Amino acid sequence: MEVVGIVNYILRRIISLIPVLLVVGIIVFLVVNLIPGDPAAVMLGSDATIDEIETLRSKLGLDQPTIVQLVKWFGSAVRGNLGDSIYYSNPVLEIIIERLEPTLLLVFMSITIAIIIGLPVGIVAAINRNTFIDRFIMFWAMLGISTPAFFLGLSFILIFAVNLSIFPASGYVPINEGGIAKAIYYLLLPAFTLGFRRSVAVARITRSSMLDVLRNDYIQTARAKGISEMLVIGKHAFRNAIIPVITQIGLSLAHLMGGAIVTETIFNIPGIGQLAVASITRRDYPVIQAHVLFVAFAYVITNLVVDIFYRVFDPRIEYM
Repeated sequence: MEVVGIVNYILRRIISLIPVLLVVGIIVFLVVNLIPGDPAAVMLGSDATIDEIETLRSKLGLDQPTIVQLVKWFGSAVRGNLGDSIYYSNPVLEIIIERLEPTLLLVFMSITIAIIIGLPVGIVAAINRNTFIDRFIMFWAMLGISTPAFFLGLSFILIFAVNLSIFPASGYVPINEGGIAKAIYYLLLPAFTLGFRRSVAVARITRSSMLDVLRNDYIQTARAKGISEMLVIGKHAFRNAIIPVITQIGLSLAHLMGGAIVTETIFNIPGIGQLAVASITRRDYPVIQAHVLFVAFAYVITNLVVDIFYRVFDPRIEYM
């Protein structure tokens, strides 16, 4: 019966994804078409004549009214066709899939680093509340969350790539060319750049949630029964404090799935974040629209997975 409830819940959430993507698609299409600049003029360059620009606009369908372009785009999107890139002249889905590998690997590495650093640091801060350790951790957290990604990335490049020559300063080697080990090696610096900043958020929410739980009477009762402090923290406190932490991790994961635009640009990683920046510069409307839809889809799916994980850690939660 429980499995049936979970399946029904997942199906309802997937169905609810359709109107969300519909609204996002309409808004993005209208906003993107308001971006100053002409894609045809950008593609042909400054030496192009007006007739050449108009001919290309007609070929690309940019001379049609916005509402006509919107209807055509949605008609193709419903069939799984997000159009062709204006700049690359290839299907948009094909271009995004080609750029997914470095972004997905970077996301996985970054969120892993954030969890490994953030969870224990937040727990230690909560256990040692208002001590020097707690204040030091909170100072570190404030410093980390206030440091821009570009500054952190450039600092890592200067220290570990330029001065120590431990890691490459930029670039990426695909898995099919250099193997998984080399791909990870090239992404370690950008992963630590993103993971460190995300670990700060995880540590802060872990500390806050743990402090709320540690004040409860059942924690004091467990200690009075002689249960070891490690068991009290791990089994009784942390498990009940994990729900807000899972939410934070899910939000971080969804944010990273959209492409770490700044980090990918600094480290010259050919992911979907860098693709989005280049597409905006080139006025490549279909790619921009597909990228935003991908980000919206990532957020919805991540939230669904997070909701399912709630039940794993808290059996009291029921799927309605």
